[in-house]
Amino acid sequence: MQSAHDYRLRTTWTGDRGSGTSGYRDYDRSAIVEIEGKQPLEASADRPFRGDPARWNPEDLLLAALSQCHLLSYLHACVGVGVVVRAYTDDAIGVMVQEGNGGHFTEVVLRPRVVVADASMVDAAREAHERAHEWCFIANSVNFPVRHDAVIEVG
Repeated sequence: MQSAHDYRLRTTWTGDRGSGTSGYRDYDRSAIVEIEGKQPLEASADRPFRGDPARWNPEDLLLAALSQCHLLSYLHACVGVGVVVRAYTDDAIGVMVQEGNGGHFTEVVLRPRVVVADASMVDAAREAHERAHEWCFIANSVNFPVRHDAVIEVG
């Protein structure tokens, strides 16, 4: 059974300094991303592209989406195989190559550190990452490799 889900948001550029885009250095890359019922997100370009480093940029958001999608898929996979997860952190890394005015991500490596309730769960916890990768909507939507380098601990 196939189902479709719509996601909607509004991005509003807030970087007009008074002369619009009259020159490359004459405007801020600032924006507000809003979804009805959620807190607004302050966004910009990355620092190398004249953006505000204190704000989220599209590259940050892509990496965050991949990391969170894997996390949520992983937790679901663990429930299905009887793994009790006590803690989960991910120190994800994305590599983007700039070519002229464009560029592309070459890979993302998710580095989840998972704490499970019992030593008997370690193997199943490790295998659940494979299932999570298969289930992750975002990883299935990008054209570069998304790998995971997981550490499983008992605690």
